[in-house]
Amino acid sequence: MVKQIRSRAPHRPRVFVTRALPGTGLERLAARTHLEVWPAPGGPSYAELVRGARDADALLCMLTDRVDAALLGACTRLRVVSSCSVGLDHVDLAEATRRGIPVGHTPGVLAETTADLAFALLLATARRVAEADRFVRSGGWTPERRWEPELLLGRDVHGAVLGSVGLGQIGRAMARRAAGFGMRVLGWSRSRRRVAGVERVALEDLLAGSDAVTIHLALTPETRGLLDARALARMKPEAFLINTARGGIVDEAALAEALAAGRLAGAGIDVFESEPLAPSSPLLALENVVLTPHIGSASIATRVRMADLAVENVLAGLAARALPHCANPEVQPASATRSRRR
Repeated sequence: MVKQIRSRAPHRPRVFVTRALPGTGLERLAARTHLEVWPAPGGPSYAELVRGARDADALLCMLTDRVDAALLGACTRLRVVSSCSVGLDHVDLAEATRRGIPVGHTPGVLAETTADLAFALLLATARRVAEADRFVRSGGWTPERRWEPELLLGRDVHGAVLGSVGLGQIGRAMARRAAGFGMRVLGWSRSRRRVAGVERVALEDLLAGSDAVTIHLALTPETRGLLDARALARMKPEAFLINTARGGIVDEAALAEALAAGRLAGAGIDVFESEPLAPSSPLLALENVVLTPHIGSASIATRVRMADLAVENVLAGLAARALPHCANPEVQPASATRSRRR
């Protein structure tokens, strides 16, 4: 079942939204459309998503909603798809383009917030913050162990070498934070982008020369499995891996094996190959890993900005205007009478 936010005249376009959103964006959308929002936690199943979007003129979805060719074929009224996310690996962009459907997303608003989390994971991993928290809560901090010279020894972040795999907005934001800690920053980018204060190096040299490697790439066929067992083996055994990008970029089984064997000192991971993380994942048994549930953009201000931009993409698409941020600009609407291929 879906929740109808506000009853509207039948001539207004119908919009299906797969989650409630923070801020006032949905109120603006409800004032101009016939709006339905999935009310239950966790969002609709794939079958429920298809049913909800089948008669919709616009779909506002999340990164966990699979918008594939079958869905696009079933939902023939769709004029615009807007994802409240930067990445679009959950959307069949080629099929949407073939059908003339513009796909909006929300870049440019979460770089600083995601970099904050990436740096927090680096600090937490290097200084063993989560381990220390568990030690205190479990009763390990006793009068007999009030202070010990070798208790929970971590590694310094200040003055260390940070390797950024990817130098887009988030990678550059991470490099700025590293500069404040006096870190030397190595960078590798598929676009061969040059960034002030970042030494551009080959990926192999970055992995071998960094005390911490942080990933800031989109998940594409070219980046899937980029950090496989061979790549991880190039890293120093005292190094850390931080991933706030997409889980599929890292071979998760190889990472868990390297961490368990002591070939890597630790990892801070916000994204996983399959989400949520399965209870059987070997990562859950490792003390030297800090795990968070895909919260890179999860600050109040950033999520409100993402929601606002996702709503603006919907309204623009319905009005046959250019979307503020369109992932397939070749099908940007030119007029309300633009013909679409089916």
